[in-house]
Amino acid sequence: MPRLSDTMERGTIARWLKHEGDTVAAGDVVAEIETDKATMEYQSDIEGVLLRILVGDGEIAELGAPIGLVGAVGEDVSGFTPANGAPPATADLRDDGASAPPTAHVAADGGAIEGIKASPVARRMAQDAGLDLRNLTGSGPDGRIVRIDIERALTGEAPPAVAAPAAAAVPPTTPTPAAAAQTVTSAPTEAESFAPSTMLRAVASRMVASKTQVPHFYLEREIDMQAALAFRAELNAAWERSGDKLSVNDLVVRACALALQEHPTFHRSWYGDRIVQHSSSHVGVAVALEEGLIVPVVRGADALSLRELSGVSRDLAQRARAGTLHQREIEGGTFTVSNLGMLDVTNFQAVINPPEPGILAVGAAVERPVARGGEVVIRPIMSVSLSVDHRAASGADGARLLQTIVQLIEHPLGLIA
Repeated sequence: MPRLSDTMERGTIARWLKHEGDTVAAGDVVAEIETDKATMEYQSDIEGVLLRILVGDGEIAELGAPIGLVGAVGEDVSGFTPANGAPPATADLRDDGASAPPTAHVAADGGAIEGIKASPVARRMAQDAGLDLRNLTGSGPDGRIVRIDIERALTGEAPPAVAAPAAAAVPPTTPTPAAAAQTVTSAPTEAESFAPSTMLRAVASRMVASKTQVPHFYLEREIDMQAALAFRAELNAAWERSGDKLSVNDLVVRACALALQEHPTFHRSWYGDRIVQHSSSHVGVAVALEEGLIVPVVRGADALSLRELSGVSRDLAQRARAGTLHQREIEGGTFTVSNLGMLDVTNFQAVINPPEPGILAVGAAVERPVARGGEVVIRPIMSVSLSVDHRAASGADGARLLQTIVQLIEHPLGLIA
């Protein structure tokens, strides 16, 4: 199971695109794998024949576990099992689970052997040295035995001590509401339950981390959309023959991209002991899927024309729903736009996607009476809410950014500068 995401720990085989007996060339897409972020294409880096599929469609494998065998035509792999490792003359395997270029070949075996988890390199080193893995303690993820553990065993170096858990702040007899919630172990008997997908688990984990570790504050504004909607209608009429189409969200993304360039003191991320200043505006656009949320990134949105930005955004959203995004297209965002206006939501506050400094929540444009020039008129008003990481930006930084976003949308000619 390859690492297709920086936070990936396991993956699900959505479907095999190659079948047993098929020829595989380097660069061929052999399977679609559901990671914690998206369903992504897995390209082979070796060539040969797919001799055996070890993890079928819909099945889950831990990162580094074998999912299939590739080798020469007629090669006997009947003796291969996850318990005994690869057949003789297999490719050299790295600790990260990737196979080296030579022929033959099995994905890395990071799964359990008799209940023991170990990386391929660790297994080989232990076998060569005559070490029993059952006598070792793993320092890798989930207790996995890795190279350093074998090296420590060979040199007699003791593994690092594991810190004792901190004492509970509240006596067990008086659990906090959060702790009490964790004690719920089963659903009501009349309810239907199911295991969450890999993506849902990842989204849940990231949202909990964001809300508990990132100090959010929120700024809200209303935007008069009359000029923006007229501007959009005029451009769409001009683009009709080409098939290009501008959305309200495209205008918002473009406004955010330009505003980030104008306010560099906002456009930076907090990384614990340092602050990273961003140069280009890489704006993520939240896309809702049936089982989760994905945020493809419009890279260099500040350098794109409105037509280019519209095309890129539309392509990313379509491929997000089709599950054909590449890893590079969902990473590296410096800001995010989340729009629920198409679902008639008028106002909401979004959770920041760390390490980005902020996210703009966009509601629907609703016609309302407002005062203009001493008169009451009906205007389409759109509410937006900016969530800000208070470690990276101050209240004034966020207010200035939001002010510029509003000005650009209310005076949309500035979006084509």
